[in-house]
This record gives sequence, structure tokens and C-alpha cells, in this order.
Amino acid sequence: QLWALRIFLIFHPKVGKTSLIMSLVSEEFPDVVPYRVEEITIPADVTPEKVPTHIVDYSGTEQPHRECRWFLLVPANVICIVYAVNSKTSIEKVTSHWIPLITENTDKDSRVPLILVGNKSDLVEHSSMETILPIMNQHSEIETCVECSARNLKNISELFYYAQKAVLHPTGPLYCPEKKDMKPLCVKALTRIFKVSDLDNDGILNDNELNFFQRICFNTPLEPHALEDVKNVVRKNTMDGVLNNGLTLKGFLFLHTLFIQRGRHETTWTVLRRFGYDDDLELNQDYLFPGLKVPPDCSTELNHNAYLFLQSVFDKHDKDRDCALSPEELQDLFDVFPYMPWGADVNNTVCTNDQGWITYQGYLSQWTLTTYLDVQRCLEYLGYLGYSIIAEQESQAAGFTVTRDRKIDLQKKQTQRNVFRCNVFGDVASGKSGFLQAFLGRNLTGRMVLGFLSEFEEMFHVNDGASSPLQLHEVFPDFDYLTDADLACDVVCLVYDVSNPYSFEYCTKVFKEYFTDSRTPCMMIAAKSDLPEVKQAYGCSPLEFCRRNKMPPPQTFTCNIAAEPSRDIYTKLTTMAMYPHVSQEDLKSSTFWLKASVGASVFAVLGFAVYRVLLKSR
Repeated sequence: QLWALRIFLIFHPKVGKTSLIMSLVSEEFPDVVPYRVEEITIPADVTPEKVPTHIVDYSGTEQPHRECRWFLLVPANVICIVYAVNSKTSIEKVTSHWIPLITENTDKDSRVPLILVGNKSDLVEHSSMETILPIMNQHSEIETCVECSARNLKNISELFYYAQKAVLHPTGPLYCPEKKDMKPLCVKALTRIFKVSDLDNDGILNDNELNFFQRICFNTPLEPHALEDVKNVVRKNTMDGVLNNGLTLKGFLFLHTLFIQRGRHETTWTVLRRFGYDDDLELNQDYLFPGLKVPPDCSTELNHNAYLFLQSVFDKHDKDRDCALSPEELQDLFDVFPYMPWGADVNNTVCTNDQGWITYQGYLSQWTLTTYLDVQRCLEYLGYLGYSIIAEQESQAAGFTVTRDRKIDLQKKQTQRNVFRCNVFGDVASGKSGFLQAFLGRNLTGRMVLGFLSEFEEMFHVNDGASSPLQLHEVFPDFDYLTDADLACDVVCLVYDVSNPYSFEYCTKVFKEYFTDSRTPCMMIAAKSDLPEVKQAYGCSPLEFCRRNKMPPPQTFTCNIAAEPSRDIYTKLTTMAMYPHVSQEDLKSSTFWLKASVGASVFAVLGFAVYRVLLKSR
């Protein structure tokens, strides 16, 4: 955002630049022109772009050229080189003296835009543009040339309008005069904008999409006749710019090229800035990462509106309507990103179909998981997808809910959370991986059991489109190096192998080290229950250990079956997370589980995200 504009007028005396300033301020030609005027400020409310403007008068004889760099050129937003249209010498000085001087004293990557100002046009009958145009074509930093007259006030206000425009709506980042075409970065940005605005992903902006685009960018829809006029202009000038009475990407880019060529840079800049781009045609950090404060021991969840938006994104890219995203469809979805945000590992953490493609449930689960683990990354992702624009929200932050502190939930004996985290502990080869994969509806072979998934789909609608409430996070066995973040969860799952006599001892160590005095509910899982059970090499049996520590009895589990994996354990874990204040004695009661399971069933066990918590290297 530009808070103030600093215009710098330079040239040798007697070309009339001081009189230009005086004519602008007083709106009349001064009888007595001072040698030089002090810096003046024009209030924001009298400028076209509503930006306060500071005008600096530079005298080449009064101030040595070496002082330009340090005192004047650095803070200038735009430099006006004033010449006299009736002086051939002053025109020659533009290229022989002033442009080289400015170029030498400014950074190449942050060149200040230049405007050529031909004053005293009232003294000649001919224009100087024939001489000036080659100069403009040779120097891309020159935004425009304005011929004016301080004496008869011709084009005086236009001069300062173009000076503001050169800063607020510069041509440089958008257009290459030599090639007479838009620059690659501009094309890339506008292509993303087109794809975000193409709500049905058919490669065409239909009338409804064009009107929506017009309204969100310019606060007013196009009249039907104006809309047809636009499409007719595209039809006459470019092939395939209009298809099925809608605007293609080719036609969209042509329109913006036309705007720029006709000096309407502000139209393209308005669109770019509305979609989050800065002056360098990069997405603004404030756009990608709006403020969202998350206090300690609180979590983040996507709200209903965000889920509706994400569902619409899925729908528009699921072209074959199979409720899954093929690799090509997923690539198309993330084409508006500067990089591919999801790697191949996502297929192992969320629900997929028989072909290994991410399902509708898995897609939403991955978004839920990202929101929970890294809300800043999720803000960024929603920014790339254009959430705040399409959903007409102030920023992506409007799509999130910050839950209250877990301690308050315990005090009030109720939770406002809809997403819960379960940390899964277990020794090497204890069966954790099978337990986690069964959570996704996969048996020991890794095959998705279709009946299991179908039942999830049926329950999905009860949850009004929101993703699963429970996320399993596998914690590596080296628990001596766990951090507070590793332990932050709503429920704990301790997995041991019933066929390994030394497996249970690991679970007891984890419990005693971290959860004996914790109010986090814990559950013991007797995994690989299809194998012969052996006596655990520990002082008491798993059942007795759970009784002494007021835990529910160990839950038997196996995924080495051809049938669908059981989801009873996951429902119980979800219920324990939902009711953390319930005593362990109540948790052992079958009556409690009967009542609680009714509430827990609302949270459909579909597409549950599994996340492997990697410990930081020592």
C-alpha cells in the first residue's frame, strides 16, 4: 500500500518546471516565477488516487548532480524529466544527460518510473512526440510522455495524474513494449486468476462467472449489452477467444493486453490486487498469511463455510464424477499453486480408492489434518485457491475456528471441538501400522475394503460435509525425546503385540512416564489378536494394569482378516476424546458406551487422517 507519493521534477532552469508546479497549485499561471519552490504537498482528497502527493523541485545548477543519489533520487517514487518542446537542446539532454544520470544512481532491480514532460506547448504549432517516441521505445522505464503548457494550464492536472498512475499502476511489471505483449509473470498471475474464477472448471468464463468476476473486482456487474460488446471485441481480434458464448483464457489475456495497450493499466492492476498480488506480481504475504491468533493448548478447525468452499473445489475438478481425484485431476486442482503441496505420502495417510486415488473423504480429511497441524500452511493453501475472493470473505482467517483451551473444556465438562487428536504409542513391530491403516478401511494387505468405505459414505451426510473428528498420530518408539508438542493430544492409544511377551512393557513405561498424572484419557490396544496370546513379561497382566490405573480393559484388535476392519475401537477413542471429563470407571461401563456411541456416530468415521509424528533428530 502506498501511503504517500513523492514526485521529483528535474531539468536545467528555464524549461518551465517551476511554473508547472505553481500552475498546478494556484490553477493559474504565476506573474512572477520563483527560481525554485520548496517541496509542496497536495492533500489526498484532491488527487485522483486519493494519495497525498509530495512534489520536489530540483535545480540542476543549485544542487550538484552527485547529491541526486543521496538526497533526492532514493526517496522519489516517480521522476518527471521536464523539457521545452521549443528547445531541441533540452530534448537532446533527456537521453544524453538525465536518463544516464538517473540510471547510474538507481538500483537496476528497483528502477524509478520516468515521465517525460514537454512544457511550453503553447509556443509551438507542432508536437515533439515524433522525436520523443523513439526515446520511449528505447527506454522501458519511461511510462509516458505528456505535452503541456503552464501558461494556459493545458494538461497540467493530467501530468500529475499520470505521475500518480506511473507509481500506482506501473506498466513495467505488466508489459514489454519491444514485444508488444504482456510479460510472463503477468500472464502467469492472470492465468491463475482465470482458473480461480472459472467456477465450473470448463475452461470458459460464462456470463454468470464474468458478472461475478466483475462484481468482486469492480463492485458492479456488467450490463448485458456491455457484456456482449466485450465478447464481440474479443471475437473480432482473436481466434478462439470466445467459445460457447463464454470467454476463454486466450480471450481473457487478450482483453488485459488491450487494456494495457490503451493506457488502462489501472484495470489490470485492480484485478491483480484484488486477487492478492503486489507490485512485483507476487502474492502478497498479508494476503497469504492473514493474522490468526492461536493461544497455547488451543487448536484450529475449518468452519462450515470453508468446508463448503473446499467441496466446491473438489467438485469442479472431479470431472469424471467418481468421488475421487485421479493424479491428473489432482494436478489440475493444484495448478493455481506455485508448487505441488501434497506429495505421494498423502495416499498413505487418508482414504483412497482401489486405484490409490484420494477420495472425497480423504481429500477433506487431509485439509482437516493440515488445519490442525499447521494452520499457517492451510491459510496459504486457501489463499492460492482464492477462498477469500470466491467466498467473499475479508481473508482466509474467516474460514477457521480457534477452539478454547482444553483445561476450560475439562472444567466445564463439555467440549466445543469437532476435531480430536489421538497419539498412538507402541514398540517396534507392535502392530501400530496395521492399526493405523485399518483406520482408513484397509486390511493387512493394504486393500481398501469397499463395504467399509460405502458405510462411511452413508454416514458422511450426517456430518454435514465436515471431515472426520479423529486423527491418529503415530509417535516413534524413542519416547525419551518427546516434546510438549508430541504429547499434546485429546486421547492416547497404547498398542502392544499379544504374541510378543516383551511388547506390553513398553506401553507401561510410556504411561508411567507421561500419563499417570495426566487427565488425558488412555486406552490399551491388544493388537494382533488373531495370533496365540502369550503371557507378558511384566509384573501384572495387561487387564490388571488397566484396572489399577483406572483404564478401560485392553481392546483386542486385528487387521489380518479378509472382512472389513472393525471401527468399534475408533468410535470409543473418539468418544473418550469427546468426553475427557468422564471418569475411567464410567468408561468401563457398557451403559456409558451405549449412550455415548449415539453421539459419537454423528462424527462419521470416514477418511480419518493418519499422521506419523517424526521426532526431531537428536
